[in-house]
Amino acid sequence: MKIQLVFCTFVAENYTMGRILAIDYGQKRVGLAVTDPLQITANGLDTVLSQELFNYLRAYVQKEKVEKFVVGLPKQLNGEDSDSMKLIRPFVIGLQRAFPDIPVVMFDERFTSSLAHHTLLTSGAKKKDRQDKTLVDKIAATILLQSYLASTKHSPLNK
Repeated sequence: MKIQLVFCTFVAENYTMGRILAIDYGQKRVGLAVTDPLQITANGLDTVLSQELFNYLRAYVQKEKVEKFVVGLPKQLNGEDSDSMKLIRPFVIGLQRAFPDIPVVMFDERFTSSLAHHTLLTSGAKKKDRQDKTLVDKIAATILLQSYLASTKHSPLNK
């Protein structure tokens, strides 16, 4: 009996998958998170002022390939839209117009802010850091993106 071993090498620079960018949109600030180019991990990217978001995204998309935007969908516990949908709908329309070639997916963001606060608390962050709303927004966006990845084919659990 003859056994043949076949080895495959993966060359990352030839792989053209883009990043997924998550947006935790707020009236004042926006938390951003992004996957690695292979869409395996979610990492906090930044927190920007809402009025500066489109300029920030344009600059980011020019330097990095973005395959998809994931926008937090604010829902109440009963599943109905929360009041902040009044802000999210116009934002999503503007995002689709500004980046027509990048799909926009809305994904349930319930509990991301409270999970972000809990993450800071359990990580041993100092009180000053736990009160930093820009850090909380970035962590909430990361949790949103991790949840999205876990719910899709991107998750190793779903393969």
